[in-house]
Amino acid sequence: MKTGIVDVGGGFRGIYAAGVFDFCLEQGIRFDLVAGVSAGSANAVSYLAGQMGRNYRFYTEYAFRKEYIGAKNVLTKGSYIDLDYVYGTLSASAGECPLDYQALMDNPAELLVVATNALTGSAKFFDKSDLKQDNYDICKASSAIPFVCRPYEINWMPYYDGALSDPVPVEKAFACGCGKVVVVLTRPADTARAPGRDPFFASRIQRRYPFAAQKLRTRAQRYNEGVALAKKYAAEGRALLISPDSTCGLNTLTRDKEALIQFYQKGRRDARAIVDFLG
Repeated sequence: MKTGIVDVGGGFRGIYAAGVFDFCLEQGIRFDLVAGVSAGSANAVSYLAGQMGRNYRFYTEYAFRKEYIGAKNVLTKGSYIDLDYVYGTLSASAGECPLDYQALMDNPAELLVVATNALTGSAKFFDKSDLKQDNYDICKASSAIPFVCRPYEINWMPYYDGALSDPVPVEKAFACGCGKVVVVLTRPADTARAPGRDPFFASRIQRRYPFAAQKLRTRAQRYNEGVALAKKYAAEGRALLISPDSTCGLNTLTRDKEALIQFYQKGRRDARAIVDFLG
């Protein structure tokens, strides 16, 4: 039976899913399809490259650097988070923490990276064919949080965070032929997502990207619907939801090292349920 895993991302809360993936690598658990949304794309590629602990370093070490995130980036890069630093400077073959591109490509598992077309608001599903050595632009596109980051262009097309268009791509995983799917959330499964600052950020991009702005305004609703669908599949025995019992006080861009480490450990512990689910 073809198996899949979906990482919905969540900014720095993505360290929870990094713990889930590191547990899977440690236990030799493999999936036939790995889908990542936003920060989940970074976890996905490191997992497929077999690099246990790689993303832990990004969350607990590199994220605290001014080059990674900060007001100066807005002036020099047009984005609060410098995605080129994250997926370029650090991740390139000559970088401080290179992604093992060859191992990633040699892994037979499928990769899906979800981004949102900023012009149309539609979901774009990138795969390994969109990757090249030292060119991880699809992860930059998937992680470009509206207003916090400028949209990231691939082939002259601007993209925003994949969570706008398909925040919980469990349906896509089944459409790709999976019989069982693990869905990794980075907030409690029984806590509905509220719009939060989405309407404000949507107003900031409304003039240039009206369709993406509309998707941002309704993102919380789509996320909640996606979780409800995943729960339905779970009741049928086709899906497993891995989610924390709390967020340890972490929001999308919270940088609290102690809380991040605690959240990572939660992910490792909660991932044990995958063993029984996959049988």
